[in-house]
Amino acid sequence: MTTVAIVYHSGYGHTAVLADKVAQGVRDAGQTAVLLPIESAAQDFAPLIEQASKADAIIFGAPTYMGDVSGVFKVFADATAGVFFTGGWKDKLAAGFTNSHSFAGDKGHALESLTILAAQHGMNWINLGLAPPNVTAAERGPDTINRVGSFIGLAAQSDNASPEITPPAGDRETARLLGERVAKAALRWAKGADAALDKAA
Repeated sequence: MTTVAIVYHSGYGHTAVLADKVAQGVRDAGQTAVLLPIESAAQDFAPLIEQASKADAIIFGAPTYMGDVSGVFKVFADATAGVFFTGGWKDKLAAGFTNSHSFAGDKGHALESLTILAAQHGMNWINLGLAPPNVTAAERGPDTINRVGSFIGLAAQSDNASPEITPPAGDRETARLLGERVAKAALRWAKGADAALDKAA
């Protein structure tokens, strides 16, 4: 069994909803999910980083504010410099998700920031793996999977309403599918490493 850590910041609860669904997807794949919420920019990140370091894969999540990840998440990212210098996350799997009010909102830039964070750590990025909806934009209702049509990671959209009702069902299911995909990839990755070690021995 492999472990997938979901490290995320949620400003108003909407990104936390997605994190929970990502974790559900990991569990649906028969693997272990560890939710690691970033509470504030002033917290001690050492325990969170230590837990994430034990995982086989790390999924990063942050809301998109002003065209990039939230400032709180960026403070966490900067705090991982110690791991960077030791190569502690090298060859782990990584993926990411974000959320904003707008359908675009420059969410792609936020996801790009997450991929760069993973790349600087020498991690291997797992994309969303879902085709965009094969319907017109007008037909992309709240139950549509990957309704924004993202490839690099999950890009969700939330209205200015309670997290109990937004993001909608389609985005929540897309988050679950991302968790499932990463968990299955982590299992294959771990098995491949075991086989390689056995062969080398």
